[in-house]
Amino acid sequence: MFESLDAPNARNEGLILAESLRASGLTTHAVRALVANGELVRIRRGIYALGATWRGSDSDGKYRLFVRATVIAAEQPLLLSHQSAAALHGLPIIGPWPQGVHAINNDTAGGSSTRFTTSHRSVLEPETVIVNGCTVTTLARTLIDVAASSTFLVGVTMTDHALRLEQERANEQRRRGTVGAPPLSKDDLYEELARVHPRNGGAQARRVIEFANPLSANPGESLSRVRMQELGFEIPELQVRFVVKGREYWVDFFWRSVRKIGEFDGKIKYTRGVTLGDRHPSEVVVVEKNRENLLRPGVSSFDRWDWDTAYSPRRFYEFLVEHDVPRA
Repeated sequence: MFESLDAPNARNEGLILAESLRASGLTTHAVRALVANGELVRIRRGIYALGATWRGSDSDGKYRLFVRATVIAAEQPLLLSHQSAAALHGLPIIGPWPQGVHAINNDTAGGSSTRFTTSHRSVLEPETVIVNGCTVTTLARTLIDVAASSTFLVGVTMTDHALRLEQERANEQRRRGTVGAPPLSKDDLYEELARVHPRNGGAQARRVIEFANPLSANPGESLSRVRMQELGFEIPELQVRFVVKGREYWVDFFWRSVRKIGEFDGKIKYTRGVTLGDRHPSEVVVVEKNRENLLRPGVSSFDRWDWDTAYSPRRFYEFLVEHDVPRA
């Protein structure tokens, strides 16, 4: 039945408009039946997604679909900002995405909201880019808006991720011998902060930029560093290189003063997919254990923790104390 929807589904990157359903010959009653049995999911009035697409999306993917559907449904063009722009830029979040969509609209009072949209005023007219057919604030402006208006954790997680991907993009271009835009840097963010000069949250945004580190390899490592800072522990060096028997090994965290290695073990390391390829999770565990055994003789200790430990300030505090992590 959905073969006739393949083209509009692809054209709208996962979103199906009501007019496409009507054009395929489906009546209103038929559409309601498809929604009832889960073959279609209604995202906004007149905008749907295949049930399989919705169920196969994580919270990030579902929020991106909702944001794009809201743009399509809007009576006037939306300039996406804050977390909504961050989602389309592919930035990660720790915690839930907003219930609605954030946009900049200088024709409304700052912070005004409708059922689905929160509007913000901006003294400085933001530069924009097009992502997935939507107008969004640039990556730099998005990071400043998020850092100034969200928690320190959310700001650091997104900024770490953006700086790391920008460096990786530039490194890949150099390897290929191509010339592209220079990578986004902390200096760029400081300049953007000075231009935006947010009425509220400017000091926090500066703290986020100061603390951000492109060597943080994933959101779990960002979370761990933020918790260490909040709890008063020394922030370790990141991605430190060790050479054992002629081979290079890199560790997530290293407290050089006490020769202590720390590793964040996210569940992604033990889940089939891009990270593991065709390897079984047990095979990865064995490889990690062998790596740990090689590194242990050269350090005082090698400690691991997971999402649940790092996310809870109390549990992480107890863990850090128990494992003699130095105080700041």
